[in-house]
Amino acid sequence: MTNGSYLHRSLLAISFAAAVCFWFAFSPAFAQQSAPRDPAEPQQGRPHPKVLPRPAGAIARKNVDEKSMRALIDQLVSCGTRLSLSSWTDAKRGIGCGRDYIVARFNEIAKDSGGKLQIVVDKFDSTSERTSGKPLPLQSVYAILPGSDPKLAKTLFIVSGHYDSRPSDVMNTEADAPGADDDASGVSVSVESARLLSKAGANGPGIGVTLGSGGYRATILFAAISGEEQGLLGGYRLLEWAKQQGYTVGGMLDDDIVGDDPSSGAPHRVRLFSGNGEIDDCDSPGRELARAIEEIDGRQNIRMIFRVDRYGRGGDHYPFYKAGLPAVRFTEPLEDYTHQHQTPRSENGIEYGDFAKYLNPSFLGDVARNNAEALRQLAMAPAPPTNAKLTGAVTPDAKVSWSADDDPERAGFEILWRETTEPRWQVYDFAASPGETVLRGVSTDNHFFAIRAVGKNGARSIAIPTEMERRPPPLPAGAKQ
Repeated sequence: MTNGSYLHRSLLAISFAAAVCFWFAFSPAFAQQSAPRDPAEPQQGRPHPKVLPRPAGAIARKNVDEKSMRALIDQLVSCGTRLSLSSWTDAKRGIGCGRDYIVARFNEIAKDSGGKLQIVVDKFDSTSERTSGKPLPLQSVYAILPGSDPKLAKTLFIVSGHYDSRPSDVMNTEADAPGADDDASGVSVSVESARLLSKAGANGPGIGVTLGSGGYRATILFAAISGEEQGLLGGYRLLEWAKQQGYTVGGMLDDDIVGDDPSSGAPHRVRLFSGNGEIDDCDSPGRELARAIEEIDGRQNIRMIFRVDRYGRGGDHYPFYKAGLPAVRFTEPLEDYTHQHQTPRSENGIEYGDFAKYLNPSFLGDVARNNAEALRQLAMAPAPPTNAKLTGAVTPDAKVSWSADDDPERAGFEILWRETTEPRWQVYDFAASPGETVLRGVSTDNHFFAIRAVGKNGARSIAIPTEMERRPPPLPAGAKQ
């Protein structure tokens, strides 16, 4: 090799290396991974609060009884149709048949709980376009696990599925409507959650559950409701019923279409829908409930979707969401519409109908476990703080303040923050008492802030975002804000 050829090859290698470095430096992927060129906030360094561990004794996946879930689904499917317009008195066909199977299963669980679980059949009338404008007699089934803390027993956490079904024509009482996925699957999740949690609520630690001091402080309601396909009638009624009983809804988990996961590589994450808030720069209570559930169950299990529901669809969490209450919806990863809202039939080689054979038991069991564990921790937590405020505009420090009643089981409060473009909270600091905390060197502009209560058992309330003080800019005379 001559000196000239060696020099030539060396120059080519250097040129190639420089080109590669230039491409990486200016490529979008590299730019996203490079360190942010923003000033540290705060300049003097963030606090390093001690973060309490989550409550011990998480529900073990192996303790979920997939067989009993599938047995209940098969029983509901055997009713032929569970359309809310169908018979309430026929023991073998119609929605009354479905009610009877659910009540029987809840009664079995109540017996095993030592009688702690209370079963209620709520009878009511409701009217919509899908009842031909006439009052329709309906019945929902509730299993109630009372809270142990007198101050929190009137806080209600709900898990719900609807047991009515529908064929292609939502007014056709004669057509079959198996309704295995929509929504016997959600009912089975609610009922299995009652089984997993009720023994612990009655007699101390139960099926793979550790409660720690105080047990379930809040009340848990496991619901199977009717009238959903006729216009969310059971959901609106459940909201009304809770108010009539004097409950404050701490969280509503709606499980609707949670049994099918046919894509390769299953089981996948369940989707968790939550709507936006209607206050500027402040998320809805439902969005905070979704974040809490994801944090409890893990990002590997929960896929947060920042929509109130699937596009153009609705569920029984919607009445609670519109009432400004924490409400979310669980739904399977990818829906197969040939197996929803379809009268059973075959056309062009395609089988239509919502049958149990299309369900994925492993995925369904995962959803049940995630619901039950979220309910366990939320019902063990202190009450959320109130009156969370953010002040400090046009100053170098953010000031957060909040209120809370005395609670001997509370360890304190976590002050949370996140970039305005980030979906999840991070813990910034810890405060032992309510009041005002000054976040020195933290701009009010660059982050959102929230507060949540932390129990001595490690259970967290949902986060309460701080509302900022309103300081509108000066406007010309006659201009509207």
